Amino acid sequence: MSEISESDRFECVVINVIQNLNWTGATVEDVQSGGRVYFGKIKTDENEINIGDTLYLGAKPITYDLEEREMEISLYNADNEKIDWTLI
Repeated sequence: MSEISESDRFECVVINVIQNLNWTGATVEDVQSGGRVYFGKIKTDENEINIGDTLYLGAKPITYDLEEREMEISLYNADNEKIDWTLI
């Protein structure tokens, strides 16, 4: 398996959206692998997210010890703007 570069992007599709007053939560599914990731703090006033939207995932290994977490996964819009992140 090749190394994942921080600039690599993987296309994903929004499969679930949860709205509250200040944030949007979205579950996305990687188009190629079918893997799913949940992002829970997308600001609703800056980013409208709907089921079926195409977004992009970026991944990079974390270099510090944080329990069993190994990767930082970032969510990007079509303009390549980072809109949320999580650790897996």
